[in-house]
Amino acid sequence: MARLLGIIANRPDLCHRFAEYETQALKTQRSDDEQWGWGVGFFHGGEILLKRRPLDDRQDIHMLDMLDDVRSDILVSHVRHATVGALRTDNTHPFRYRNWLFADTGTVAGWGEVRTKLYETLPRFLQRSLRGDTDSEHFFHLFLSFLHDVGKLDRPNVPVPDVFSALKSSLGLLDRICKGANTEGAQLNILLATPEYLVAARRGAPMAYRRLQGRDDFEPLFGDTGAGKLRMPDLEPCRLASVASDFIGDEIPPDWTEVPLGAMVAFNRTDEPTILEP
Repeated sequence: MARLLGIIANRPDLCHRFAEYETQALKTQRSDDEQWGWGVGFFHGGEILLKRRPLDDRQDIHMLDMLDDVRSDILVSHVRHATVGALRTDNTHPFRYRNWLFADTGTVAGWGEVRTKLYETLPRFLQRSLRGDTDSEHFFHLFLSFLHDVGKLDRPNVPVPDVFSALKSSLGLLDRICKGANTEGAQLNILLATPEYLVAARRGAPMAYRRLQGRDDFEPLFGDTGAGKLRMPDLEPCRLASVASDFIGDEIPPDWTEVPLGAMVAFNRTDEPTILEP
């Protein structure tokens, strides 16, 4: 099975602690006949860094293992059960372009025919940017093309409503291409990240998010490290939001809020999530 996870916080130590606290909820298990790999993308010092392992033969993968040496206040992690494209680095999520990170789960049916038509819609410079042969990376570039069409691709800070609009247009065009190829629409769960926010879209398996804020929410994450001895300001200003999909058995963990099918959700470091209902 695959797994998708994004975390954004207002302190760089909180993402790792959250992954440790939610380790069982975020665990991924594979069946004996599956092959999988994983990757993590994160922002550090104004740059996007990637850790990608195209093939991992362990039976269980914990997000905590993937984030072992990652220190960042915003990240995207992904466990890949390959359905389109070989298990190699160029096909391993997340994908990056300038200040954007992207990962998804799900598969575009009839990809052989759909790929050609989707590729032809891309501007030449985005065609040249493709490195792998997955449906995911191609869809990411389709999204980038819609930002380019409205003059937002080169901007350092794109407003969330424009991201929602570009993502909605991308999914709509993909649906039309699939329909023209006589295939089913793609059931994808999508995660995008910039240095300022995360955007998630659910069109497939159950997706859910969890927000933490203040001392009461964060004390359990610090376990026996003496959080009770910390002054109130140490934890009271803390904020974190996490969104994930493809839970084991499609069971959403306690204290998580389900994302409605067809909805998009944006998360920043401080505010309540912005939800665009289907």
